[in-house]
Amino acid sequence: MTPETTCCFSGHRPPRLPWGDDEADPRCLALKARLGQVLEDAWAQGYRHFLCGMAQGTDLYFCQAVVDLRARHPEITLEAAIPFAGQADRWPEGDRLRRLALLDQCDLETVVQHAYTPGCMGRRNRYMVDRSSLLIAVYDGIPQGGTMNTLAYAMRKGVETVILPVEE
Repeated sequence: MTPETTCCFSGHRPPRLPWGDDEADPRCLALKARLGQVLEDAWAQGYRHFLCGMAQGTDLYFCQAVVDLRARHPEITLEAAIPFAGQADRWPEGDRLRRLALLDQCDLETVVQHAYTPGCMGRRNRYMVDRSSLLIAVYDGIPQGGTMNTLAYAMRKGVETVILPVEE
């Protein structure tokens, strides 16, 4: 697991997505298809280790897409980068169960810190970028929030970025 073969992800949670939690929406399905293609391209470029922040929304789409990619390419490894131990404690039950099922598919879980602090999400994002040479981001172009901050950090560090617009 070297940065040269590691890819991380950043993206929006359901409130920033035009379809919210409705993953049957054609726009969501189109985004998931584009994400799957970008991951296939990353594999073709030599990326074998994938880091996911395990947040609701696009992080979980990414995690599932990597699990699907690994079904075709078993040498892939998947790491959950968890910002703090209680990340999902207040999530709806369905989201918690989905996250647990995906965590069971991960090869490695890294808990960045034990308790919540206001900066823990950013710290998790920096952890992922610092260990990667590629960042895939689902980004709506609004100049605020964690995804924008992660993109800016990756660009300052010289990490290659692939930006997937929320909608095309």
